[in-house]
Amino acid sequence: MDRKMEPIDIEKLIPHRGAMKLIETVVEVREKGAVTLSVAKTDWPLSDGETVHPLVLIELAAQTSAVSIGWKDLQEGKGFNTQGFLVGIKRARFPGERIRVGSRIITDAAVVFEMENYTEILGTSRIDGEKAGEGPIAEITLQVVRTGQGEES
Repeated sequence: MDRKMEPIDIEKLIPHRGAMKLIETVVEVREKGAVTLSVAKTDWPLSDGETVHPLVLIELAAQTSAVSIGWKDLQEGKGFNTQGFLVGIKRARFPGERIRVGSRIITDAAVVFEMENYTEILGTSRIDGEKAGEGPIAEITLQVVRTGQGEES
């Protein structure tokens, strides 16, 4: 199921709208993950107009995870996901400073553990175009419980 993405309406994959829809482009989707591109904007949450607080990268990891889940549901003919998700932050590391508005952020979200309706996802964000080897600007482990999974509607 790994594949480079043709342009797709992101709103078919995630419920986020307006300023809360942080993803601009789906770069890649895999069986158990996705890669997205976002550009930090002044209207993003936690923006002071010039920079964005790195805590917003938690939301980028969550939205990138939702892209993978939404794509899988779409491919299986399930349509837009109406089941709920409870998301916790198991671990988050932000080695850098605030992010400059206009920075291009590549986020990779990959499933690292699954059991029944519980999943752990590792989200890693990097600034696009920065020198290789500078490392990620965030590493976030999310805990996701998909409610309603396995229940009849």
